[in-house]
Amino acid sequence: MTTLTDLESYEDALASYDPVMGLEVHVELGTKTKMFCGCSTALGAEPNAQTCPTCLGMPGSLPVVNAIGVESAIRIGLALNCEIAEWCRFARKNYFYPDMPKNFQTSQYDEPIAFNGYLDVQLEDGETFRVEIERAHMEEDTGKSTHVGGATGRIHGASHSLLDYNRAGIPLIEIVTKPIVGAGERAPEVAKAYVRELRELIRALGVSEARMEMGQMRCDVNLSLMPKGAEKFGTRSETKNVNSLRSVERACRFEIQRHAAVLNSGGTVIQETRHFHEDTGSTTSGRVKEEAEDYRYFPEPDLVPVAPPRAWVEELRAALPELPLVRRNRLREEWGVSATDMQAILNAGALDLIVATIEAGADSAAARKWWMGELARQANETGKALDELPITAQQVARVTRLVADGDLNDKLARQVIEGVLAGEGTPDEVVDKRGLKVVSDEGALTAAVDEAIAGNPAIADKIRGGKVAAAGALVGAVMKATRGQADAARVKELILEKLGVSEG
Repeated sequence: MTTLTDLESYEDALASYDPVMGLEVHVELGTKTKMFCGCSTALGAEPNAQTCPTCLGMPGSLPVVNAIGVESAIRIGLALNCEIAEWCRFARKNYFYPDMPKNFQTSQYDEPIAFNGYLDVQLEDGETFRVEIERAHMEEDTGKSTHVGGATGRIHGASHSLLDYNRAGIPLIEIVTKPIVGAGERAPEVAKAYVRELRELIRALGVSEARMEMGQMRCDVNLSLMPKGAEKFGTRSETKNVNSLRSVERACRFEIQRHAAVLNSGGTVIQETRHFHEDTGSTTSGRVKEEAEDYRYFPEPDLVPVAPPRAWVEELRAALPELPLVRRNRLREEWGVSATDMQAILNAGALDLIVATIEAGADSAAARKWWMGELARQANETGKALDELPITAQQVARVTRLVADGDLNDKLARQVIEGVLAGEGTPDEVVDKRGLKVVSDEGALTAAVDEAIAGNPAIADKIRGGKVAAAGALVGAVMKATRGQADAARVKELILEKLGVSEG
C-alpha cells in the first residue's frame, strides 16, 4: 500500500510527467419515481420500503422508461453543447455485486443519448479551460450496502452487510469527459473547477440538487501520467465516488504523486479502482479494473429504443436557462466586482443567496457585504453552509433596508442578525425585543455629546486646536453611553459643531 511517505514531490512529478485526466460524474436526477418503475425516490423511507418486482429484478417484471429522466438527460446534453442522438437504446451491463438485485445494471454503452460536447470552466485566476465531453448517458443507480462489524465501514473485515434497495433504480446521468490533457501542474485545479461548474450547471437546469455530500453527485477521477514528450497515455487508476470539490482536487494531486513515485522506482502502475480517504487525503487500492468487454454489454431486450423527435429537442434547447458561466460574467459586470471577488462568492456558496437578497430589495453591495462578511463568519463558526443558516434572503434584505434608512448601524445590524439566527423572530421583531433601534432623538444625542465633552476636556482641547481625528475618542464615548445605538456620523457632526470646528 502506498503511504504518504512513498510519494514523489508534486513539483518533481510534474517536471518529468504530464498528467492525463478523465472525469466520470454521476448525477442522481430529482425525478419523483425511479428510472424504470413507479417506485418513489423520496429520501428517508424505511429500508427496502420503496421497491417493487421491477427494481428488484423479479422474473417476469418489465421496465418502462421514465420520460422525465429522458428529458433531463437531453437538457443536460444540450447545456453541455452535446449532439443529441436521433436514436439510442439501453444496454445491460453485467456484473455481480450484492447491492445490484438484477445482477446487471441498465445503462447505455455504445449508443448514448448525448455525445461530443464541451464545458468551459473558469479557474481561480479567471483563465478559462475547455473540458471536452465524450458522452452523457442514462442509467440507474444501485442499492446501498452497509458493512457492519469492521473498523473501516468497508466490506473487508466486516462481520455482515445490510442491503437497502430503495436507491436501486434511481435515475442517473453519467457524464464522461474525453481525456483532459494540457492542464499540467493545474490539473487538480482544473478537475475541481470542472466538477464545480458541472454542479452549478445541473442546479441551474433544475434536474437535480447535485448535493455531493448526500451522494446526489459523485465523481470518479481517472488519472495517468505520461513522460514528457510522449504521445501514448500511461496506465490509469480510477478513484471512485469522490464526493466533494476539495476531495476531487486532493485525489487528483495524490494520484499524480503516487503514480510518479511508482514509475520513478521502476514499478508498473496497475489499472485498478481506488478509494479516497478524507482524513488523510490519500487513496488505497480497491479492485483490478475491468475493461468494457468484461461487462458483456448487450442491448436491453425489454426496452424500446429512444428516438427523441428533433422538434422536441429544439424546444428543450430554446427553453434552457441562462447557464452559470454566462450568468456569473453578467452579474460580475453589473456588480462591478473583480474575477477574484466573484470566485470568492462562488467558493462561499453565496451567489444565489446574494441574487435572492437583491431581488428582495437590497442594494447589491449591501447584499454582498452581509453574506460574505457577518453571515460567512457565522457559517464558519457553526460549521454550516451559508444556505443552511436559519435566515432567509428576504430577512437579510430587511436588515440592509433598516441600515439604509438609518434605523440601525452596522453594530446593531450584527446583533439583529444574531437574534434572527438564534430563532428570536424576524429582523423587526428582534429590533423590538432587544430595543436595538438607533437613537435618533437629537435632544438625547446632544445630551450625550455634552456629557462626553465635559468628561474629556483634554481631548476636547485637542479638537479645538485642529486635531479633528481626536473626535473619534469622543464618538466612542457617546457610542458607549448609548450602548452603540447612536448614529456615529451624526454624533461626530454634533461634537464638531459644539466645539466650533469644521470637518474640512
